[in-house]
Amino acid sequence: MKARALLSFFLLVCVWTAWAIDAPTGVVTRSGDRSIVLHWDRSPDPNLNFYRVYRSFTPDGTFLTLSNKVIQPSFADFGVTNGQPYYYKVSTISKLNEESVVTDAVSATPKPFTSDNEFLDYVQRTGVDYFWYEANPTNGLVRDRSTAGSPCSIAAVGFGLTAIAVGVERGWLDRAAARQRVLTTLKTFWEGPQGFASAGTIGYKGWFYHFLKMNLAIRDGTTELSSIDTALLLGGVMYSGLFFDSADPDEASIRTLADSIYNRVDWNFMTYQTNVLRMGWLPEGGLLAGSWLGYNEASILYLLAIGAPTNPLPAASWTSWCSTYGFSTKFGPGFVPFPPLFGHQYSQCWVDMRHTADPFMASKGLTYFENSRRATLYQRNYCMTNSARFPWYGSNTWGITACDGPNGYLARGAVPVQADDGTIAPTAPGGSMPFAPEFCLPALRTMYELYRTNLWTGYGFRDAYNLKNSGWWGPDVLGIDQGPIVIMIENYRSGGVWKRFMKSEVIRRGLEKAGFVPLPTMRSDIQFSPAPPGVNLSWGSIAGRTYQVEVSPDLDYWSFPPTAQLTANGATLNWTDPDTSGISTRFYRVFQFGTP
Repeated sequence: MKARALLSFFLLVCVWTAWAIDAPTGVVTRSGDRSIVLHWDRSPDPNLNFYRVYRSFTPDGTFLTLSNKVIQPSFADFGVTNGQPYYYKVSTISKLNEESVVTDAVSATPKPFTSDNEFLDYVQRTGVDYFWYEANPTNGLVRDRSTAGSPCSIAAVGFGLTAIAVGVERGWLDRAAARQRVLTTLKTFWEGPQGFASAGTIGYKGWFYHFLKMNLAIRDGTTELSSIDTALLLGGVMYSGLFFDSADPDEASIRTLADSIYNRVDWNFMTYQTNVLRMGWLPEGGLLAGSWLGYNEASILYLLAIGAPTNPLPAASWTSWCSTYGFSTKFGPGFVPFPPLFGHQYSQCWVDMRHTADPFMASKGLTYFENSRRATLYQRNYCMTNSARFPWYGSNTWGITACDGPNGYLARGAVPVQADDGTIAPTAPGGSMPFAPEFCLPALRTMYELYRTNLWTGYGFRDAYNLKNSGWWGPDVLGIDQGPIVIMIENYRSGGVWKRFMKSEVIRRGLEKAGFVPLPTMRSDIQFSPAPPGVNLSWGSIAGRTYQVEVSPDLDYWSFPPTAQLTANGATLNWTDPDTSGISTRFYRVFQFGTP
């Protein structure tokens, strides 16, 4: 009897142990051309070891193990055929190798992309997924990169807050769920301890530490109080306040918190009695020696500081910021260089600089948008002309910026050349999408087509790749990559992020105080050509000036035809729209670069 009782107890322990870890929840699928990705909610169980993915060809058929050790709550399946339905189940495996019950089956059917819009949907949606599934839902912090143990990057949080709004606008995320995630995130940054101490705080003087502990929301290690990363965080915080604009009490709270987080920043603290912002501060040593001078990613930082309603920086700060600009005509039409493309992209994720110019850019007959366009085109040309050195460089395989590589993380770039070792980062063309869509979109599609099985993940493109010595593929997806990809594709497709962010009084005030003025518009005559059908525009011009024609189907979103930028040789310019077939209504406008 005693032996039988012990056996019964043993069996009960075994049954309890097998179910001691919960199954994954919220399993969803996304499908594209010859690939399917899965996501599920991250398990908070400290006994979690990994996940197991099963697949079947029928919902009630045999499910075979597809992958035995999935670390992140995400999986990409490339062993699929377009048009064939696939069914998946997922389980959780504990550190004692115990397996949970499996989830209910979910299905997906891969298919070719029938349009660029379908491809961009896939790229954007998987990018939004990064910020949803690689975040801590209890505090809203987002991982810097998709690797176990990664700290939070506050810049990734800023990009992520904006990406979540894009996901809601596109119908990929439920507004109520997104509202709660954003509210949680803003509460974390508003309520987190601020102070001079070297540990146990989230920031000081309204600024925030570059990296935070994912679970505790306090300084990670000895990271700096970062001025630029705080600005990128504020971009997302302020965008959330503009996006969640309903009378719902939680949305009202989001607006209040967004204003409070921004207004708390002590801008002058980061200058030390000058009008130039330092790059950061350490409790162990005070302000860092480096200052934000010259052209790079920090223009949004100065605009937020100059436009502040209380303790703003003076307008002269923008003049100081511009005082060390370089200007190069070595690579073609002149531009202000900054080798890694991220420096041309980050601020313009939020700030629309297409139709305005500060005194420096106006004096050069440019805008910051046009400057970024030229940087993008010059880099593509650089890669095309250096294919002998790196044979994988080409017209549709290019993109150099700060990223991981075989030799570690470096601020790679061109032009001029900076630490170029053959490493290509998809975020480089992805983040430049509005500047040169005719080249950036084919680049992303080519990378997906050629390298999908190595470069694509459940969260979209990996950080980077390098085909030297049989190929190196970046192990991680980075939040500061996916953010610009999602946001700038949205600006290319709809201009939505720009249109909403430019309603900010802070940004409008900052631009005005910094001396930005709207580009002059040109009165143009329109003639219709019946054979072949087309539209011809003509307007008075100034020799040497550059002009940009924009087109719109509805007076809402305006785009830049690839052929529609012209430099005048005389008193009149003409442009013919090459793409009017099948279009019933189209609006046109013409801008002149430079001062009147």
